[in-house]
Amino acid sequence: MHPEILLADVAHARAGDKGNTLNVAVFVFEPAHYAWLARNLTEAVVAERFAHRRPQQVTRHCLPNLHGMNFVIDGALEGGVNQSATLDRHGKSLSYLLLGLRLPSPAT
Repeated sequence: MHPEILLADVAHARAGDKGNTLNVAVFVFEPAHYAWLARNLTEAVVAERFAHRRPQQVTRHCLPNLHGMNFVIDGALEGGVNQSATLDRHGKSLSYLLLGLRLPSPAT
């Protein structure tokens, strides 16, 4: 069994928004870790990580040639830029929420 690591130890991320929909793209630093990412960073894991934001749906789009994936998280921005009272209405900092996720370490 491998110890847990932070997702940030093996990947970087970028977040964006369209209305009330959050997009978070995650890319591993090492291409060899892509299969590990695909096994461990599932729609269910992301939905649980963002559960406090009450997402309506999480959809994962795998990008194997780029060694990453994009998650579309519907309903996670409390109404979007024009309706939300949160400090980060665009959701730009929410990539760090995902990068703080603890996952089993990839085999070396």
